[in-house]
Amino acid sequence: MWMTLTQYSFFFNFQGKTTIILRCLDRDEPPKPTLALEYTYGRRAKGHNIPKDIAHFWELGGGTSLLDLISIPITSDTLRTFSLVLVLDLSKPNDLWPTMENLLQATKSHVDKMIMKLGKTNSKAASEMRQKIWSNMQKDHPDRELIDPFLIPLVIIGSKYDIFQDFDSEKRKVICKTLRFVAHYYGASLMFTSKSEALLLKIRGVINQLAFGIDKSKSICVDQNKPLFITAGLDSLSQIGSPPVPDNDIGKLHAHSPMELWKKVYERVFPPKSINTLKDIKDPARDPQYAESEVDEMRIQKDQVVSLSFILSRVLSQNISRIS
Repeated sequence: MWMTLTQYSFFFNFQGKTTIILRCLDRDEPPKPTLALEYTYGRRAKGHNIPKDIAHFWELGGGTSLLDLISIPITSDTLRTFSLVLVLDLSKPNDLWPTMENLLQATKSHVDKMIMKLGKTNSKAASEMRQKIWSNMQKDHPDRELIDPFLIPLVIIGSKYDIFQDFDSEKRKVICKTLRFVAHYYGASLMFTSKSEALLLKIRGVINQLAFGIDKSKSICVDQNKPLFITAGLDSLSQIGSPPVPDNDIGKLHAHSPMELWKKVYERVFPPKSINTLKDIKDPARDPQYAESEVDEMRIQKDQVVSLSFILSRVLSQNISRIS
């Protein structure tokens, strides 16, 4: 009896992720802006008269503004076959750290809750997940005690490499080393891409490995003058090196953990600029990225009517109370 493999992948954040998904699914169509949480799927044939494997793709738009929606696709039922793909815009380095931090922390917290929930009904499955995540790293790897891997496979993709490659070399060095550290700490794969067909083919191979279980690539590129391509478990803290800051300055940075130290170093070079745009917007109808003039005008009129009705009802209520 042939079994059908069902995998789930979740794409987060900035421009480029829709293009990546369409390329992986061999769909020749122009990418459209992601509205909130969108879904698509792909199939892959294993052979003649054999059921096709199915991969489900969930895509979240809106940066950090719609993080609450991650609870829809990531559940205790889907967790064991779930992968997370975080797409970051390399052309906006000042937004990179706060966006990455918010997304990863929120997802990690939710995944941890789902693991606990799974453990209550299937402790064996939860235990297997915790053990499996270490399979990417050799047992004698010197960093095993120094990292904290995600409990689901994680891939970090830096998009718009074509713009990033023209940055000053020192700025590229800070971004590359920082993303290498974050990826290695969380047990993630890290790769850069652009509209280049060669780079998209590499990304397609990684996504197909997550979605359909094909063989994992063993290639690696850590040269900051080239697009990074580092499969989970193949990097090391010794190769990454220390945070790019002068030795006489590093002692002035007070940090409680290596992650906090890297954050402080990164934000010295790229201070966050879009703090306000990164705050959660609880009402998507008021999110500027989904603005539609005609709909918004009708919404304003409706709000005004509701507000006026509320005021009139309060006045009427007060008058009735006085008469009584």
